[in-house]
Amino acid sequence: MDRLVVNGGARLEGRLTASGSKNAVLPLMAAALLTDEPVVLHRVPALRDVTTMGLILKQLGVELQAEDGTLVLQAASTESLRDEPREASYDLVSTMRASVCVLGPLVARVGQARVSLPGGCVLGVRPVDMHMKGLNALGARIEVDGGYLVSDVGRRLQGSRLFLGSTFGSSVLATANVLMAATLAEGTTRITSAAMEPEIVQLVTLLQSMGARITGIGGPELLVEGVERLSGTEMTTQGDRIEAGTFLIGAAMTRGDVTIDGVDPSHLAAVTDTLGQAGAEVTCGDDWIRVQADRRLESTDVTTLPYPGFPTDLQAQHMTAMAVARGLSVITERIFPDRFMHVAELLRLGADIRKEGNQAIVSGCERLSGAPVMASDLRASAALVLAGLVAEGQTEVRRVYHIDRGYERIDARMAALGAEIRREKQPHLDPQRPDW
Repeated sequence: MDRLVVNGGARLEGRLTASGSKNAVLPLMAAALLTDEPVVLHRVPALRDVTTMGLILKQLGVELQAEDGTLVLQAASTESLRDEPREASYDLVSTMRASVCVLGPLVARVGQARVSLPGGCVLGVRPVDMHMKGLNALGARIEVDGGYLVSDVGRRLQGSRLFLGSTFGSSVLATANVLMAATLAEGTTRITSAAMEPEIVQLVTLLQSMGARITGIGGPELLVEGVERLSGTEMTTQGDRIEAGTFLIGAAMTRGDVTIDGVDPSHLAAVTDTLGQAGAEVTCGDDWIRVQADRRLESTDVTTLPYPGFPTDLQAQHMTAMAVARGLSVITERIFPDRFMHVAELLRLGADIRKEGNQAIVSGCERLSGAPVMASDLRASAALVLAGLVAEGQTEVRRVYHIDRGYERIDARMAALGAEIRREKQPHLDPQRPDW
């Protein structure tokens, strides 16, 4: 098992192009199930989650070809899928939340599906009730059987009016799932309280290019007029706003100067505004963002919210920045109230953080101290790497398989900006032959 070793004290400086967006590309890959014609995706990041989604789609009869960041997907014919029912197995689906996005396309095009309940990062309870509610409203009759989401309607879905809001805001994955299913439903579907994230906008754009009839793009209400079939298409994946935000927060923390190309500044407006409030200098172009800092950051409160609010996927990184900022800050988590697994590891590095319910009160300290830490989830992993950049001495981040799910070669890309970071193989203890 690999670990990342970070020597603190380096200043991040330089220019990088954002990788393709993980959160965008996974639903785009699932959309290939909606047609038996080729779907070609460019700027596909080399990530563990992309590989996992590819294996799931292969189980479902999709042929895949990948070369130099381009992925060609071609699903089997509808008749073939009906004659040989496939399932998305527990072994794969349990490792990644976004894999549930294959459910909607399967039910819509084939009339049947068997998909394991999803897994992913440990962020607290994340039920699939919104997925089931939306798809059942279209006539899918989704039930849970033996740990699997199962449907066998054998007929075309029917358009409907449905509401996808919840206590914690609109669900991005549920919106994606229901939206894809509605494209092939008979009649019109009106989705109210739809997620408005850029990843949903890109999915709508892809579906429209396949022949789907969707209006309301970018807004909280989507109107979908179902069509009988969709065609193949070609698209380039947008830049990963979470990866870009991670590097930009790292620049501000290390009093550095970093420019990220290939990302839409409007997708990170809440983040760059927060960095500006904290004392960093932020400049933007049409498709680039630059963050500079020459002094210690000032404490800045943050509340995570659905887009266009501050993203929950950058909460851990912001908390790390506040751990070495001047003053007291309050971080409120409104999307995943239990998303504070990184707090215990930051405390090991000397951070002063107190958790109260869905809030963390962070008292900034002058410095952190390097220590071995354990990554609990994808974004916590990135936060611990950032902490290592500003800690005195050496920080070992273990269980980095989490970070490989969503950051493409983060060690090499951080090193290109001046970080002292390396990847090491962690010794494996064989219980049959203990090295005592």
